[in-house]
Amino acid sequence: MGRGLAAVWILRLSHLLGNSKDMDKILEAMLLSQHPASVKHSFVRRILEAAKQPLDSKQCWAMFELSTNLILLGDTKFKKDVGKEVLEAYALNHISEFEIYFDAKLILKLMQDGYGTLNRRSVGIIEYIQLGLKYVQDNSSADEVFHVLQIELLRIVCEKPGSKLCASISKLIVEFPQCIPTGKFRVVFCQQLVRSIGQFQNGSEEEDEIVEFLDQVNKVSSLLQRIWQTQTAAIIPSLRELFTVISSTEGSEGPSNALATVIQYVPLELMDGVIRNLTNDDSITDKELMTALTNMVDWLSWPLARNIDKWIIGLLKGLAAVKKFSILIEVTLAKIEQVFSRLFYPIVRAGALEVLKYMLLSFQHSPEAFHILVSDIPKLVVSLSKEGSNSGTCCLQQLSELVHCMIFRFSGFPDLYEPVIEVLKVFPIPNEEKIKYLLNQNAWTSQKNALGPLYPRLATKSETGRVGLANLGNTCYMNSVIQALFMASDFRHAVLLLKENDSQSLMMKLQWLFAFLEHSQRPAISPSSFLKASSPPWFNPGAQQDCSEYLKYLLDRLHEEEKTGKAISHRLKHACSDSHLEDKIPGKTLIERMFGGKMVTKIHCYRCRNVSFREEVFTDLSLAFPPHSKVLQQSDSSYDSNLSTEMAGAGNMTSQIKAQHKATKSPIKQKQTKSKEPSVRVVPFEILGSHTKEKKDDPPHSRVKKDDSSYPFSSVLKNDFAIATGEKACDSPSSRSVSDLINYFLSPEMLSGDNRYYCDKCTSLQEAEKVVELTRSPHYLILTLLRFSFDLITMRRKKILDNVSIPLVLKLPIRIATEKDEQIINTEKSVCQLASWKYFADDAKSLSVTYDLCCVVVHSGISSESGHYYCYGRECVPTNSEIGPRVILEADSKAGDQWYLYNDTRVSFSSFESVSNVTNYFPKDTAYVLFYRQRGTKHTCLDDEHTSASVRLHGEAALSKELMEAIAKDNIQYLQEEEKEARKRSDRLPLSTTPVWWRRFDDDENGGSSGSCGPAAGRGSDLGSFGHLIF
Repeated sequence: MGRGLAAVWILRLSHLLGNSKDMDKILEAMLLSQHPASVKHSFVRRILEAAKQPLDSKQCWAMFELSTNLILLGDTKFKKDVGKEVLEAYALNHISEFEIYFDAKLILKLMQDGYGTLNRRSVGIIEYIQLGLKYVQDNSSADEVFHVLQIELLRIVCEKPGSKLCASISKLIVEFPQCIPTGKFRVVFCQQLVRSIGQFQNGSEEEDEIVEFLDQVNKVSSLLQRIWQTQTAAIIPSLRELFTVISSTEGSEGPSNALATVIQYVPLELMDGVIRNLTNDDSITDKELMTALTNMVDWLSWPLARNIDKWIIGLLKGLAAVKKFSILIEVTLAKIEQVFSRLFYPIVRAGALEVLKYMLLSFQHSPEAFHILVSDIPKLVVSLSKEGSNSGTCCLQQLSELVHCMIFRFSGFPDLYEPVIEVLKVFPIPNEEKIKYLLNQNAWTSQKNALGPLYPRLATKSETGRVGLANLGNTCYMNSVIQALFMASDFRHAVLLLKENDSQSLMMKLQWLFAFLEHSQRPAISPSSFLKASSPPWFNPGAQQDCSEYLKYLLDRLHEEEKTGKAISHRLKHACSDSHLEDKIPGKTLIERMFGGKMVTKIHCYRCRNVSFREEVFTDLSLAFPPHSKVLQQSDSSYDSNLSTEMAGAGNMTSQIKAQHKATKSPIKQKQTKSKEPSVRVVPFEILGSHTKEKKDDPPHSRVKKDDSSYPFSSVLKNDFAIATGEKACDSPSSRSVSDLINYFLSPEMLSGDNRYYCDKCTSLQEAEKVVELTRSPHYLILTLLRFSFDLITMRRKKILDNVSIPLVLKLPIRIATEKDEQIINTEKSVCQLASWKYFADDAKSLSVTYDLCCVVVHSGISSESGHYYCYGRECVPTNSEIGPRVILEADSKAGDQWYLYNDTRVSFSSFESVSNVTNYFPKDTAYVLFYRQRGTKHTCLDDEHTSASVRLHGEAALSKELMEAIAKDNIQYLQEEEKEARKRSDRLPLSTTPVWWRRFDDDENGGSSGSCGPAAGRGSDLGSFGHLIF
């Protein structure tokens, strides 16, 4: 019954539509009636079909008015949809009438007065305009319509509308780009759009509403991107407005995090220039910079925004470059916990992790920032492990590496770090070289400053990350020695591990000096305290000295100081004991363990064949230069005794020099014994150049067997003597090698003429032969090349400028002490029979001990009383053993290949090639003191009680709490000094024109002289200007 009645109504209304001029009233009545929805839908379809019929202007306008009313004021979705369908149908079929209706006056009235009860800032009005523009955009009056829209849309945006209205405007402009304001107003539009985004807030916690809010924000920021793509000149003013918003200190509420969507569309190639100009603008206060950075860190909470981490890190680096350390410290401490918390959320994890890594790796002056997070790290590790996602796994790996870097940097807190180490034990530990690289690259003091070339005092730390030593007035001799000892990593670690001891005041000063060289943020430190404590009493202050002499004195002082302290401690420990433990000699000193070696000097009297023995302990070998005619040459032919003696021996003057400089003796008491029968064996000495490869199957120690001989001297030279070989730095006849000098040192020496030997058995001066054999290899072999000699003719000291090729790897012969040796050396008899000595000689064997070059001290000049010292050094990476527990999963084969050049305060990267060729290029610059590290031995630099809890995870020393606090305090003081100095730069800054890419939008685009520096001219866009910076 109802359906039939509805059909009748439809037929009647259809008849009326065909003849009536009041279709708008009929449609309105139908929509207000109580008829079923199906009847209404059917009637609307008839209305839409009627649009195709010819209508007069009055009928068209009536339908336009009704549809507009339904769209804007309709109280149901059905009415609004009907209004849209009717408007589209009648506008399409009566386009000329609609163009007259939908004109600039209508647009202006809607946007200024609203419509009925509808507010002029209603989203519905924007949507209605967007609907109508489709039918008038191509007509002659369209320009006037778009001009009105440009003005009114700019006016709306200036009023900071909400996200919903801004999204509607963005949607309108995306479809009709003609609505974008033109010229200078386009830039203003972008700036005001940025300011509007800064006001967006979403107070709802409903997921649907949050998603809708995010979509609205993305639409607005995408509009900015579209505008910037068509007019790049609008980018910089937009960024200027962005900074104004985020740096504002007014109001309690900060700007919206929605601004994160703006920065993601800024081309990254502009980032360095923008940040450089921002951080160097003296009109911007520190408070504004700190507020801006704080708000930017909050952007990490915005989901899916790109490049936010890059801009935050870029600004952090920019502030470090201009020494704004107080801002960096305050923001890092205030925000690092918030950044860390974002790692729990996968959607924002990647960006937060990058910022966290930089914040921690750059905050190296104090452990405070890291310690804020330590207690929360285990919770994060558990959470990420349970998550089981690729993002979580990747984050865990990077977090583990980061934590190990921080523990490496700030050791000495085992109780605090133990839970962290335990929870991260399943993850690989980065090697020490990688850790140091990360710390050096990210340190605040390593950031480059654009003003550095203008103001040297703003110079940053060396790009190597290493610290230099200040020259206190001809103290390069001391600096080069300290830097060489510092690069002897095993010795450095051992010194840093020592516990504070009042009896070792000089060693404690060295420990502090090493600690500051390792951890200071300064480019260079002053060793004034150590100079005062370690300078030999006969050295004149301010005068140049011999670095070798200083090194010997320093090692002697350190040894005697520790030896005395141990003896006193030993006596006090057993003072009340009845036992004779106090008679035992205390353990070896650190100097003995590191640099101590042993040699045996044997002198054979030609007359009575008595052989005297003298056992010596040395800390370095002083190598004299043999005359060129005396340099031993390798040959396949055998030598007879006369020829061998001539080659191995030397003239009187040479013998005196060699006798004087055979070795530097330790203060340890010497053993002097005599045996019955002489025997001198010159053991093979081998040298490997930088390009010589060792055989893989050769062990670090290879045994060298001795041949039998009936006569102890000539037989050795005839069968056993091996000449050292190796590649040299140059091929000139005057070039020597270290092999020549060591062969000369170990070769037999004839004592004759005025240099004859006093034989106790003969009780007279007799001709004799002296031979030196090394019986214990030091962990660090120090070789001093005796370049300074006294000229008896001129009565002055002169320097031997001969070039000496230096091997990267050498093999040193060490005699193995057998039981027979011990019996003979320790015997109290003054004379041994020849038969006994012959057995001792035949049973002799030697080890070929491998050493790696780690330091070279170079003297530049022609006299020991003048010139300059500098040092080449590298970290020798242990091959078979470590000092303390260490796990390396990322072994870097090139870790030990990196050389450094230490020249007082200046530290730079270098290479072994530079070490080898320094004398070729600079004839007065010659290698003087060489440090070699023994390879492949399980050498323990510390006593057992020191090697457990005090050793870092990576084998490096854990500093005492007092020392760490002192370093942290000095680092903070240095940062404050640098910041204070940087603040003074504004008084000295030259004014220049603003770079083109940073010019205000209202500047004359064609202004400026033809000689001005634009972005393509010289360094105009790099350094920018400091007089008219916009930020």
